[in-house]
Amino acid sequence: MSAPSGNPVPSAPPSYDEAVGINVNYPHPYPVPGPGQKPDGKGMNPPSYMGQPPPANNPITVQTVYVQQPVLFYDRPVQMCCPSCNQVIVTRLSYDAGALTWLSCGGLCLLGCIAGCCLIPFCIDALKDVDHICPKCNALLGSYKRL
Repeated sequence: MSAPSGNPVPSAPPSYDEAVGINVNYPHPYPVPGPGQKPDGKGMNPPSYMGQPPPANNPITVQTVYVQQPVLFYDRPVQMCCPSCNQVIVTRLSYDAGALTWLSCGGLCLLGCIAGCCLIPFCIDALKDVDHICPKCNALLGSYKRL
């Protein structure tokens, strides 16, 4: 049988693999049922992923970092870890005349307390600034300014 144009008419249509372009020598990306297996997927082997290397067992290094919270200093002793000697301590307090002490002295002078009564604020710790000192290494850890 030949067509009037001179081209031969194929005797059978192409197979599915030929029509779709699947190379039978190239591995399929999905499991192909073998003889005796149903094409519904039951009894088929899962796909093997041969191009990937096995996971490496690299040792994991763990480093523990202790972060010290910022310490707020007031007019009371504070229990803390001294950053200078790394000991857990309760701070020792030292009182120094600050801005509030001098303003109180000046205010008493303006009120007429000039016979030495204006010096009373220098005797009251509640009007002085507070320094926090480590009792073991005598390092200055922080200060609390009244004003």
